[in-house]
Amino acid sequence: MSMSKNNSAEYLKTLETKSIYIIREAYHKYRDQLALLWSMGKDSTALLHLTQKAFFGKIPFPVIHIDTTYKFKEIYEFRDRLVKKYKLPLLIAKNTRALNKKMSPEKGRYECCQALKTEALKSATKHHHLKAFLVAIRRDEHLIRAKERIFSVRDKNFKWDWRNPSLEMWAEYSDANTDNSSHLRVHPLLGWREIDVWLYTKQEKLPVVNLYFAKKGKRYRSIGCQCCCQAVPSSATDINKIIAELATTKIAERSGRCQDKEKTYMMQKLRSLGYM
Repeated sequence: MSMSKNNSAEYLKTLETKSIYIIREAYHKYRDQLALLWSMGKDSTALLHLTQKAFFGKIPFPVIHIDTTYKFKEIYEFRDRLVKKYKLPLLIAKNTRALNKKMSPEKGRYECCQALKTEALKSATKHHHLKAFLVAIRRDEHLIRAKERIFSVRDKNFKWDWRNPSLEMWAEYSDANTDNSSHLRVHPLLGWREIDVWLYTKQEKLPVVNLYFAKKGKRYRSIGCQCCCQAVPSSATDINKIIAELATTKIAERSGRCQDKEKTYMMQKLRSLGYM
């Protein structure tokens, strides 16, 4: 990345300010019907930090972890450590009915994601009377996510109409059609890039799961369920090396995710049905 240190700091400050504005807008509109989805990945941890900044250190609404029970043990350890350190208002959402029926990736990754993630979120939405979620997706992660909006409506069946997105002009964010919706998803990091998140993580000294750092010539670029993630070749053993690597790499961020789910059509189908 060719920006000078001062320009980089100013650029990150602009991103931070916009994201905090979006977070506060969502809270202003939805207050006790708002929650933050936290996967413990680098992006959602950056979003967690931004939300803490937005409310001067204390998050005034639930932080939800959708637990498939198939995550890396390092993710669970990281979650429990940060919940204790920051006294986070954590809620853990599981689809216990599907888990009791032994739902797993072996039954199909599409079916597994739909049951253990989307259905778990549906249940949490209903049980906790939620109307809006802060979600840490970015446009540069995947082609289908590039079609998203900052304020993104889901209908009563949790479906996303990606062909007819909300209108957004400059800093005016629309939550139109919410009368017929189940909830709204708010994406404060949508305009960030992967390298921006790492630069911000370095600047703010944010904690990260150690799976992101290379061991024996490989590291995880994207983390989630252990059975659906693969390490990619890398020698980046710290944040500085990750930033340097991202400036030149041609490897896609989600290349380590299982490809049957990451194909554009499959991801589009999952997201249209409510996947994060």
